[in-house]
Amino acid sequence: MISTYDPVAKLIHHRPANSCLLPLCSLHGAAVITVEGVGSIKTRIHPIQERLAKCNGSQCGFCTPGMVMSMYALLRNHAKPSMEQIISALDGNLCRCTGYRPIIDSYTSFAREPTCCQLRGTGQCCLDQEECVCSSSTGGQILSGLCNPEQFLPMDPTQEFIFPPELMRMAQEQQRTTLIFHGKRTTWISPPSLKKLLKLKAKYPKAPLVVGNTSVGILNAFCHHKDCASIFRPM
Repeated sequence: MISTYDPVAKLIHHRPANSCLLPLCSLHGAAVITVEGVGSIKTRIHPIQERLAKCNGSQCGFCTPGMVMSMYALLRNHAKPSMEQIISALDGNLCRCTGYRPIIDSYTSFAREPTCCQLRGTGQCCLDQEECVCSSSTGGQILSGLCNPEQFLPMDPTQEFIFPPELMRMAQEQQRTTLIFHGKRTTWISPPSLKKLLKLKAKYPKAPLVVGNTSVGILNAFCHHKDCASIFRPM
């Protein structure tokens, strides 16, 4: 999870990120939390990890950390997300072992609204006959057995890592500064404003504008022009 501070809006933004696609230069001034910083097997695992495991949503091990961090970033932004927000937060994650249904079912307990069909307006769930309990207090459809909402660790946002105050001060001091990194083959420039970005783009018209960086493999394969050595990313 990448956390950045917006000195103009005075807000902290949390975003999940694919670490293998994330340029190091883009992390200047950002706080980074990996899955190793979420919960601990020595003290206690995080509620996100616990619910995924108890509700049979864990995978081979390669996909689970991504699911955990995507949900973690969502809950840092929205303590009580909607089901639409939960599904949207996970729709960029691949899963080839478990499938998405048990993962979605695991995280419905974080949703602010019930997800059952409310059969005929009675407040009962149409899946009750299949040993499924629908609880509006937990906000979702919870499978029976190990996936018991009463056994879940509570989610306490006050126990999460705070955004480092020194990074807030840095963001305030550098909000008008153009950040430049020089390497042997690449120059990375982060302009602080759209106006400066447009000037740089006019100066280096063939330089790629990096935002999500998911095209890094394509750039390496097809970009051989000297101007490709300059990469821009708006701060």
